[in-house]
Amino acid sequence: MSKLTRREFMAIGSLTAGFAIAVQPISAKTVTTDPRGLTFGEVKISTSKGLIPAFRAMPNAGKNFPVILVIQEIFGVHAYIQDVCMRLAKLGYLAIAPEMFYRQGDVSQLTDITEIRKVVSKVPDAQVMSDLDATVAWAAKFSKGNIDKLGITGFCWGGRITWLYAAHNPKVKAGVAWYGRLVGESTPLTPKHPVDIASSLRVPVLGLYGGKDTGIPLDTVEQMRDRLKGCSQNSEIIVYPEAPHAFHADYRPSYRQADAEDAWQKMQDWFKKNGV
Repeated sequence: MSKLTRREFMAIGSLTAGFAIAVQPISAKTVTTDPRGLTFGEVKISTSKGLIPAFRAMPNAGKNFPVILVIQEIFGVHAYIQDVCMRLAKLGYLAIAPEMFYRQGDVSQLTDITEIRKVVSKVPDAQVMSDLDATVAWAAKFSKGNIDKLGITGFCWGGRITWLYAAHNPKVKAGVAWYGRLVGESTPLTPKHPVDIASSLRVPVLGLYGGKDTGIPLDTVEQMRDRLKGCSQNSEIIVYPEAPHAFHADYRPSYRQADAEDAWQKMQDWFKKNGV
C-alpha cells in the first residue's frame, strides 16, 4: 500500500462538524434529523488527484441502496448539507456529499463571503465532474450502493452542477436542481452553463426556483425552459412565486418552510418516478 501524502492525510477528518462560519447566526428553524437507524459520517474518496473527504449517510440495514449525490452550496459540506444526506438516508438512499472545493480551500472556516467566492471561483467544472465520477465508483465498491439507480441533487452552486453532471453522466436516472444558476460567461474553468447543455440533455432534471430570487432572474429561468423544449426527455422547472434564493436552507433567514416542504416532496416524487 502506498503512503498517504500529507494533503491526503489531512483529508481524513477534515469536514466541519457544524455550520459554516460565514452564515452565523444560525436560524432557530434548523432541521436536525434523528440519526437512529442510520450509518453516517465522513469517508474519503479516491480520485485521480488524490483523496477528498465526503459525508456519507445510509440505512443501517440492507444493501443495494439507490445512490444520490448531494452537491453543496458555496459554504461547503457543513451541517446543513450533512443533514440533507441524513434525510435522504431516512428515505432508504445512500446519500453522499463530496467536498468539491477541497483542493482550493476550506470555505467553512472563512467569515467573509467575498473570500469564499474567491475560493469557489478557482474550482474547474472538469475537476468537479471527475470527482463526482469517482464518488459514484466509490459508492458502488465500498458502500453497498446500486449505481443503476443513481440520482443527483444540489443547492445553489450545487444546483448548477446538478444540471451539468446530468449532462455529463448519462447513467444518472434523474436530477433535482435547487435554485442553481442557469446562465453565465464561458471561461476556461466554467466553459458551459445549464442553458448551453439544455437542448442536448438526456437525463430528466427537476429545477426548483424562487420567484423572488434576486440572483437568478426569472427571464433566465424562462430561457432555460425554452431550451429544454428541444430535449428528448421530460425535464421540468417549478417556480415558487414568493420564495427567495435558498428557500430550502433551514439554517438561514431565507428559509420558507411551506415551499421547502412542498419542494422536498416533489423531489422525492421525481426520483421515484424516474427510477431512483
